[in-house]
Amino acid sequence: MTTVLQLSDTHLAAGSAPVSGRLATDAPLEHLINRLCNSRAQWGEIDAVLVTGDISDDGSDDSYARFKETLSPLNLPVFVIPGNHDAREAMRQAFLADGYLPDAGPLNWHRRVGDICIIGVDTLVEGKGHGQLTADTLHFLESQLQAAQGLPVMLALHHPPFHTGIAFMDAIGLNNAGELADILAATHSTVRVVCGHIHSMMVAEVAGQVVVSSPSPCSNFELDLRATAPTGYYDRDDGCLLHRWSNGFQTVRIGPVAGTGPHPFN
Repeated sequence: MTTVLQLSDTHLAAGSAPVSGRLATDAPLEHLINRLCNSRAQWGEIDAVLVTGDISDDGSDDSYARFKETLSPLNLPVFVIPGNHDAREAMRQAFLADGYLPDAGPLNWHRRVGDICIIGVDTLVEGKGHGQLTADTLHFLESQLQAAQGLPVMLALHHPPFHTGIAFMDAIGLNNAGELADILAATHSTVRVVCGHIHSMMVAEVAGQVVVSSPSPCSNFELDLRATAPTGYYDRDDGCLLHRWSNGFQTVRIGPVAGTGPHPFN
């Protein structure tokens, strides 16, 4: 059994400043980490934490330092990829000592964790909202999938490689999702693709592989397919995802609070 906890879109800002002038992001993350620490025995051993981007809202050194401090009670290896709000070089410096990030270029990496290979790919286009997999990143991904030699793979990227139906987010989606789909179609490995960006859990299929997006601890984007759908976020604490591999992938959403119970059936 291999278990990976996925966090995404924490959007911390320098000095704990509210995002967009009103959204508190520190406290929701702290509440979620407290819940994970207090309930950890329920889920068995967790091998690593995977963070699918937008750790920071402003790319500040302070936001990355506070993120690391907030997650420290978990006492787990943490692997990160950048989102569109992150700053590549600030993130590199914040996590470089952990030994898996490259010294230069896109923040692409791979690691064997338990029985699976985890591949992180960088979709950040600095200063823009949309995502792009560069030619070098696509080559890196293709090479690492070949090197996996049939082992199960968890592939992490920030921007979803599918159409979400949330119009203002699809406008800043992954520009070359088709090239990713071509690579996935050619692999012989079982791949669980995980992403963030849309602040909600969605499950889709790309080139025969399951893709799951993570909720955000601090806010939510509602699915609204109407042409008149408003652009904006909901101030709503949410949770994270737990991915388990044992002869197949299983993904479970963990909410920010446990609720009361368990209550007996009458």
